[in-house]
Amino acid sequence: MAGKRISKAYEGVDRLKFYSLEEAVKEIKSRAKTKFDETVEIAMNLGIDPKHADQNVRGVVSLPHGTGKTVRVAVFAKGDKAEAAKKAGADIVGADDLAEQVQSGKMDFDRVIATPDMMVTVGKLGKVLGPRGLMPNPKLGTVTNDVAEAVKAAKGGQVEFRAEKAGIVHAGVGKVSFSEANLVENVKAFVSAINKAKPAGAKGTYIKKVSLASTMGPGMKLDVATLVAAG
Repeated sequence: MAGKRISKAYEGVDRLKFYSLEEAVKEIKSRAKTKFDETVEIAMNLGIDPKHADQNVRGVVSLPHGTGKTVRVAVFAKGDKAEAAKKAGADIVGADDLAEQVQSGKMDFDRVIATPDMMVTVGKLGKVLGPRGLMPNPKLGTVTNDVAEAVKAAKGGQVEFRAEKAGIVHAGVGKVSFSEANLVENVKAFVSAINKAKPAGAKGTYIKKVSLASTMGPGMKLDVATLVAAG
């Protein structure tokens, strides 16, 4: 059944063609036939070797139209900072009690923010949070005294990105229910952020391949030259 659905999804898709961003978005939206609101995902193959520290690509980008996804945010903070986090809409706020929850494997959240004074506690959770990409990091704005702003950013469509071993970065950049214009703007913002994050150690072609797809739909290869020029 799945095989039939996949072959049907690929009907009329030219696998050798490099689509413009606008064409790809139009195709993806027209082919999304599932009952749920599929995520539109981008995958970028970069000319980097992440094994070298000077070729790491990591950061955050705020998508102009959000991700369409509900992000559950956990905050490690005490006192006034804890109150500020709650008011800003954090889903879980705590200190040692939250650390115990995480240690026991209870992690009902997608993003972790911590105040600097809590990093001694959070640091001990590295083995649990690290592999899931949840460890707070000052460079990503998730270790901060301004927890309210960090919570709002996380809830408002901020996306973290990180190159994997093969030099591939992927992320959700919206939902198929978004308008074509909003999806196009989100993709451009993401590509622009990756471009700006180009490491000094990267040699040769930096952005090699880019594809766009919905959760259950076919992947569309994008024309990199026009995409980068537009970003």
